[in-house]
Amino acid sequence: MKAFNIGDVIIATDGVGKNITDASMLIESVTMDSRQVKKGSLFVAIKGERVDGHDFINDCFSKGATAVLCDHIPEGVTGPCIEVENTVKGLQDLAKWYRESLNVKVVGITGSVGKTSTKEMVSAVLSEGFKTQKTIGNYNNEIGLPLTVLSIEEDTQVEVLEMGISDFGEMRVLSRIAQPNVCVITNIGECHLEFLHDRDGVLKAKSEIFEFMSEDAKIYLNGDDDKLRTVKDVKGIKPVFYGFNKGNDVTLTDSESLGLKGSKLKMHYKGEDLKATIHMLGKHMQANALVSFAIAKDMGLTDAQIKEGLAKAKTIDGRCNLIDYKGIGTIIDDCYNASPTSMKAALDTLVLAEGRKVAIMGDMFELGENSDSMHAEVGTYAANVGIDKLICVGENCKHMYEAAKKENKNLEISYFKSLEDLLSVLKTEVRDTDNIWVKSSHGMGFAKLVEALKER
Repeated sequence: MKAFNIGDVIIATDGVGKNITDASMLIESVTMDSRQVKKGSLFVAIKGERVDGHDFINDCFSKGATAVLCDHIPEGVTGPCIEVENTVKGLQDLAKWYRESLNVKVVGITGSVGKTSTKEMVSAVLSEGFKTQKTIGNYNNEIGLPLTVLSIEEDTQVEVLEMGISDFGEMRVLSRIAQPNVCVITNIGECHLEFLHDRDGVLKAKSEIFEFMSEDAKIYLNGDDDKLRTVKDVKGIKPVFYGFNKGNDVTLTDSESLGLKGSKLKMHYKGEDLKATIHMLGKHMQANALVSFAIAKDMGLTDAQIKEGLAKAKTIDGRCNLIDYKGIGTIIDDCYNASPTSMKAALDTLVLAEGRKVAIMGDMFELGENSDSMHAEVGTYAANVGIDKLICVGENCKHMYEAAKKENKNLEISYFKSLEDLLSVLKTEVRDTDNIWVKSSHGMGFAKLVEALKER
């Protein structure tokens, strides 16, 4: 990041300096994790559900922290502190100030599903023409996004930010910090319905990304989504629609499946065609390629640069990550999150594999009052899509299991109430040569299952 000083923090946060003898002392990193503090750090003391960062302030000074952002100064603390009413709000204010100090173009990506994979592909393509940074890991919320912004290097030309929310008002906070020059919404699905109520609520919450976008911003929306298609004009800006249906601005005119190795695509935008190959799995990855193509084209990249970026794009652990098993089988690690839409997309891709196809699916969380019927809906879909075996894990997945069993009595189906129950008999449930897709909400802890499958 670009260094700034204690005085800048006081101004940006409207804080009160305490124990400060030299406001020009430089800050070269910002963290809320006391274990990551080093010389030159600003430590942000945040009170969480289990740990209060204020308890570690003296330890941070002993590690070389320049200053601490806090909401009170504990007894015995004598190092430089900037006191604010709320440290999360202070962190956000500092990130907003820092973003405004940079000459960087921000691409903000949100949506119910597909944010991370879209972010990975867009950043891979734009990296062919610009010094590009992106959200690392899951730093995409009201705390993670400001920390991501505060890590942007001074010479960065493009920052690709993943923006995740679960309630109304949260995207407004993120947009105020990010001030995106490019806005992407991947879809409006059935996620976080216990807070957002229905898909209209999801659209309203996601659309808050437009509130602080730049005046000359570009907007890219999935035109195959019925809710997004209703967005005709935002502050005088006409969206660019991408997707597979007729009427979109960016379309797929031809495709060839390479099985679990990806696909070859022919895309069309602004009267021009581009042939490219992607190695990220799933029909939704083809949609990601469409929006990546459009953004890169509008930002001036050449066809050669776009093709190279698309070919290089890879996913990350937990997000359709392809793992070779001893050269005879395949594990697809897709266990970071799950929704009915993404579950069905996973099944659609799994059937492209050569050999036996096994789906291990766990509970989907935060689906609200319709959770039971949504799990059953996925079960019915799985029963007809063409896989060889379905393994359902978790209390909610009992409804998936029962629906699939009722729909297709010939499909091999197993049910386990807990992950531990499955792990105890895992070797009898799958074969070494299987193609195994592992998917659930993050809280199910299926990363442990992926490791067990790799070690079996």
